[in-house]
Amino acid sequence: MQPKVSSMSSPSFPTKMHIEPHSSGAANTPTSKEAKMRAANLNFFYGSFQALYDIDLEIQANRITALIGPSGCGKSTFLRTLNRINETIRGTRYTGEVLLDGVDVKSQDVTALRRRVGMVFQKSNPFPKTIFDNIAYGPKVNGMTSKQDLEVTVEKSLRRAALWEEVKDKLQKPASALSGGQQQRLCIARAMAVDPEVLLLDEPCSALDPIATLKIEELLFSIKDQTTIVIVTHNMQQAARVADNTGFFMLGKLVEFDRTEMIFRNPSKKETEDYVTGRFG
Repeated sequence: MQPKVSSMSSPSFPTKMHIEPHSSGAANTPTSKEAKMRAANLNFFYGSFQALYDIDLEIQANRITALIGPSGCGKSTFLRTLNRINETIRGTRYTGEVLLDGVDVKSQDVTALRRRVGMVFQKSNPFPKTIFDNIAYGPKVNGMTSKQDLEVTVEKSLRRAALWEEVKDKLQKPASALSGGQQQRLCIARAMAVDPEVLLLDEPCSALDPIATLKIEELLFSIKDQTTIVIVTHNMQQAARVADNTGFFMLGKLVEFDRTEMIFRNPSKKETEDYVTGRFG
């Protein structure tokens, strides 16, 4: 299934998709795939300010999970907790558990964790190096020294990011010379070069035009059989297009988490319905 860029006001789904009646109550957790990561009773604090409240959420392996919600609702904070990036901010702490393959991330070496759980940020941030050296950086840090192995890895990563044909003759040119959309795909290729098991994306298309956005979305479809993907997005149409499961955050709480078509077609919570229909947010 290929994503389509659309200007319509509400997300669309295949008209033949069967939607079962949704009961009220706590948000359902999809269980068709094994959980790759899980947050259990997660509370997060910036100093004395509590940003997340009692988050319980399972991220299924080899699926795309979207996190939506108004600005300041905690979705980016939650995303950055998954690979402990928040620890770089002084005064932060959390209670509860974040598990990767059933093991608490707090007990894992942080460098090794971030190799397994890669991240791409809202603003593309290529290193001030050549295109080749951007992709080769991670493998080199992890001990790859063979020029031939590096060349193979760089090509493989750029192909995975659907960027190889566009840059194969420019590998020694600065990454900063690429367009915004190409730079973001380069950052995804750089993250994929170390074969992460989970890829976190924080608003990766917010500064991109529709064509570049389409390429990123096609890329996500093409790599989800190789890695588990979690994407924070303000674009509800994007969540509807790319995500298998979607979680709606508001005021630091996970209001609802379910299959994406249920969130947009038949949410169980009024707050979710109000948000996805544009009544607030």
